Amino acid sequence: MPAYWLFKSEPDVFSWEMLKARGRRGEPWDGVRNYQARNNMHAMKLGELGFFYHSNDGKEIVGVMEVSALAHPDPKDDSGTWECVDVRAVADMPRPVPLSTVKEYAKLAKMALVANSRLSVQPVTPTEWKEVCRMGGLDLKKLKG
Repeated sequence: MPAYWLFKSEPDVFSWEMLKARGRRGEPWDGVRNYQARNNMHAMKLGELGFFYHSNDGKEIVGVMEVSALAHPDPKDDSGTWECVDVRAVADMPRPVPLSTVKEYAKLAKMALVANSRLSVQPVTPTEWKEVCRMGGLDLKKLKG
């Protein structure tokens, strides 16, 4: 069963457009300082897909990205405690999916985005993945995974 993820970022700090501008080389998803989020990144495999979620300003899922490098020491951490993965943009969400819309759907009531909204890197079930992609008008056949 494939694993899916959701990564949250404040768009004024690091936005979807900024990730897209990085191209194929992608970007380390650094600066995460939560043990559960770090453990989620440690569990990721190359090529797994995740949603890019704009938190605070926008509060919506705006794109799909993939894990392009496995967990490694966070370059912004001198303590050796924190790890990050590298990610790269895969596809825009044709229609961004707002948090308010996610909360309205019973199928998504247990989604970590709703149930544990403060977690910055969180798992997404295959059912949740398909439903959010459907809501955003994203053709799953165009994505791998």
